[in-house]
Amino acid sequence: MLLAIDCGNTNTVFSIWDGARFIATWRTSTEWQRTADQYYVWLSTLMKLKKIEADITDVIVSSTVPRVVWNLRVLADRYFNTRPLVVGKPECLLPVEVRVDQGTAVGPDRLVNTVAGFDLFGGDLIMVDFGTATTFDVVDTDGAYVGGVIAPGVNLSLEALHQAAAALPHIDITKPQHVIGTNTVACMQSGVFWGYVGLVREICARIKAERDREMRVISTGGLAPLFQQTEALFDAYQDDLTMHGLTVIHKYNKDNA
Repeated sequence: MLLAIDCGNTNTVFSIWDGARFIATWRTSTEWQRTADQYYVWLSTLMKLKKIEADITDVIVSSTVPRVVWNLRVLADRYFNTRPLVVGKPECLLPVEVRVDQGTAVGPDRLVNTVAGFDLFGGDLIMVDFGTATTFDVVDTDGAYVGGVIAPGVNLSLEALHQAAAALPHIDITKPQHVIGTNTVACMQSGVFWGYVGLVREICARIKAERDREMRVISTGGLAPLFQQTEALFDAYQDDLTMHGLTVIHKYNKDNA
């Protein structure tokens, strides 16, 4: 079985793929100090609780935090006796091209989302990922990654407001009942929610105009369902997009070994 690991700036997701479906998925906070032994104790305990006796033979990792990769490599080698595929490394082949400026390093998560989006929806896509940053990735007709946009994440913006303005509280993002807020919290929620609705709509419109073609907009990430419920911003929502992409990349490397 395949252990797929998606390490983001905030959370790390572990999923076990049996070749047809994910039989279990767990999430933990991303901490570069965590050792391979700690990962294994945590993971094996959760597997036992769910009565999963999976024989993990392969591991694939996508990580936006370089310092975490070493201990994940050790985890795969020490406890699963396998060398992991690490997205973004030369030995990890991608089923799509990357057409950006020479020398540009593209985040592994963005490459994985591109692969997943093309596999699920075909080409001419805008992939909007609501993570620590809000990213827009553009997928060409043939599935190639051709660039994108990076904006501050929703929670990052809220945290910046709270830290920079002493009178503004820390709040959770939600869809406000009215655009005009009648108290501080409602004003902040309206500004952030409708501000990001406008950001998504405008950036996607400008990408489509620049590409001069119809493009489908696919959303993913923790806050995507919140924005999915309003004004038809997206053509589809895919909650396990990154994990699906990891299985596609793993199969491609197996088939081309």
